Amino acid sequence: MQLYRNYLKRFFDFTVSLVAFCLLLPLFIVVTALLFFANQGSPFFVQPRPGKNGRIFRLVKFKTMNDKKDAAGKLLSDAERLTGIGKFIRKTSLDEIPQLINVIKGEMSLIGPRPLLEEYLPLYSARQKRRHEVRPGITGWAQINGRNAIGWKEKFELDVWYVDHLSFRLDCKIILFTILKVVKSEGVSQQGHVTMTKFDGK
Repeated sequence: MQLYRNYLKRFFDFTVSLVAFCLLLPLFIVVTALLFFANQGSPFFVQPRPGKNGRIFRLVKFKTMNDKKDAAGKLLSDAERLTGIGKFIRKTSLDEIPQLINVIKGEMSLIGPRPLLEEYLPLYSARQKRRHEVRPGITGWAQINGRNAIGWKEKFELDVWYVDHLSFRLDCKIILFTILKVVKSEGVSQQGHVTMTKFDGK
């Protein structure tokens, strides 16, 4: 397990991500063009996120929401800013494709706890912080066990469980079940919300 964890997992990530990105490049270009017009010139969402050991990197995703604001200059709700093409891209998980670049660069892994907001770092308990012992992933154990449809406490427990049981066999299982989840469009959002509600430390 340690051989895979310390060496082979990174080799696997780099090789698979590079091949996948090359194969998906035509789709990447098409989606970029569609979002360029839908979002008035902003096809990508770039945001600092904590990686392994809490080190900050710039996560890249396709931007599924526009930047429309109300009369007071505040951003509209997520549901109001989610574009038609953005809704389709999020439902099919195509918004995750640019993260293959993060994986190729070594900032992320294909499999691991999802990289969350930088502002959450001071809110984690000592146990919850263990999710940063490995590189964050495009998909992970929590994603195939509920994705955004489960609460924060359960999600963090699943993340820590993955850290303790990381193996090639488990990663293959997660990839397989991720594909099934994407096909079924399960757990994309939390009930009553377009995205996951913010973590407040409770």
